[in-house]
Amino acid sequence: MSAEQPVVALIVAAGSGSRAGVGVPKQYREIDGKAVLAHAFDALAAHPAIDLVRVVIGADQEDRFAKALSGRPLAPPITGGNTRQQSVRLGLEAIAESGGADLVLIHDAARPFLPAAVVDRLIEACAENAAVIPALPVTDSLARSDGGGARREDFVAVQTPQAFRFNEILRAHRSPDRPEHATDDAEIVRAAGISVAIVEGDRSLDKLTFEEDFAGREAIKPATRVGMGYDVHAFAPGDSLWLGGIEIAHDRTLAGHSDADVALHALTDAILGALGDGDIGTHFPPTDPQWRGAPSHRFLSHAASLAAAAGYAIAHCDVTIICEEPKIGPHRNAMRDRIADILSIDAGTVSIKATTTEGLGFTGRREGIAAQAVATLSAKN
Repeated sequence: MSAEQPVVALIVAAGSGSRAGVGVPKQYREIDGKAVLAHAFDALAAHPAIDLVRVVIGADQEDRFAKALSGRPLAPPITGGNTRQQSVRLGLEAIAESGGADLVLIHDAARPFLPAAVVDRLIEACAENAAVIPALPVTDSLARSDGGGARREDFVAVQTPQAFRFNEILRAHRSPDRPEHATDDAEIVRAAGISVAIVEGDRSLDKLTFEEDFAGREAIKPATRVGMGYDVHAFAPGDSLWLGGIEIAHDRTLAGHSDADVALHALTDAILGALGDGDIGTHFPPTDPQWRGAPSHRFLSHAASLAAAAGYAIAHCDVTIICEEPKIGPHRNAMRDRIADILSIDAGTVSIKATTTEGLGFTGRREGIAAQAVATLSAKN
């Protein structure tokens, strides 16, 4: 998206969250040492397709908002209304006053664990649809309170974020014929005659509503997650190549859509694999011209941000570079330091190894370089 037509995420966080107990609005309660709102914000802010994240808060929540999102670059919060519908309308009007948007993703702060793959599906579907929502099949049996029948096959469980072409959702909210008590924004656009497409949601997007929801989130989170990545790039004419985050003088370069840093690509995939969140091509499609020649440290930083948003720290990285040339030994420490810097971790937790294939295969024939990586993530206390 261009700067003139950005993709904006709007987080609705103006509620009191009273059903979750403890006297603190649920969006400001902490999970893994971070506010629920911060989890949602970080997941959206880390996505490469989202240009700006705006947050709608309650009239008396400025201090809580500032504390929860401390240290992050923030647009001013938007003061919400008495209902969710009013808060969304005020958020949309604020975006319009700031220049508008191409697409807007409206998300509930109470759904803090947002996989990037869901955002990918929403934005892709918006290429052909003005309104797109994530949903999952209903698995429980359903019954009407009056004793009538209900088939679960006829229902889906609707989630957020919900994605809309900005002008369409703003028009629907401004309409005098909009529903007065709509439960979500899809209902409002349907009332305006706009069709709503559905993409696959994710169980991790289940809403936090009651105290047991919070306890469940803490209980099911694995303490450690491990992922593996592998990548290959061929040699091409050139006078230097990028490897392990540093530029190395060489009589050839590596061919690729980005800077073709095979080591950082493998490590990025390892972190994404540990999170169960697709691969580097999912987040940075090679068909997208904006990533042509892009430095691979951006991909690795993105994966690290997703890990942090999910409540994980990167505990250890182990990268093996497979090639006959260039020699890795002289550059090993520089690679360790650079990767540690990108990931904001200690260099002692980064391992760089090198091996050859004894003249066998494409690397043995000096046709290219391969790399494999293992990343270990630890849940934050």
